[in-house]
Amino acid sequence: MAKPVVPEEKRRRRRPTRSGTVLSERLIVETALRLLSEHGSAGLSARRLGLALDCDPSTHYRYFRGMDDLTLAIGDALIGQALRGWEPTGEWRADLHGIGLRIHAAYVAHPQAAQLTTSRVTGRPNELAADEAVLDVLRTAGFPLPDTVRIYHAFIDQTLAFAALDAASLALPRASQRADDAMWRSTYARLPATTHPRIAEAAPLLSTRMVTSAYPTALEMLLDSAAARLAELGAGRA
Repeated sequence: MAKPVVPEEKRRRRRPTRSGTVLSERLIVETALRLLSEHGSAGLSARRLGLALDCDPSTHYRYFRGMDDLTLAIGDALIGQALRGWEPTGEWRADLHGIGLRIHAAYVAHPQAAQLTTSRVTGRPNELAADEAVLDVLRTAGFPLPDTVRIYHAFIDQTLAFAALDAASLALPRASQRADDAMWRSTYARLPATTHPRIAEAAPLLSTRMVTSAYPTALEMLLDSAAARLAELGAGRA
């Protein structure tokens, strides 16, 4: 049976750790993010958290039901970072463009954490706030509910899928990253037009584009499709 989670107000009354630190959910999540950055996903454990926080390894179970619950909290914290400072402008395309780039950037800033969390559904406050914001932008723009859900689904999954892909690349050892990037110049750029004519003609552009994220382009294409659908609906009403 899972241990009950102690309410936040009761945790605050607990005595500090041996080093004088007062624990909180936020501190534990921030420490977990640091451990993931320094040691990768294999480096996140109750024991390592206890050492980093100077407390008994079991202490974090007063705040989270287990390591999986902590993983969900980490994912929600990344979404919270993305939402911080974002306000809707009333221009649906600009609003979706902005929030999409923010979510993608928040995840790739923590590639090891992104690999753990992009496929998860947390049901936590920041995730719910992001979902509500995207749905509200689409409904306020005039999309019918079925189109709203369809575009929302594509928007969220595309954003998280690119975040996972880009995070996986960033989480590679530096030597592997450099080798992958160099492949576009060392191999693709040298293929002869006689055997690979399309690669040969595109090689100069490929060597520049393929070492960057395709997410901004994919996002624009998705928004173009949504805009075309909205125009189609408007013409139908007229």
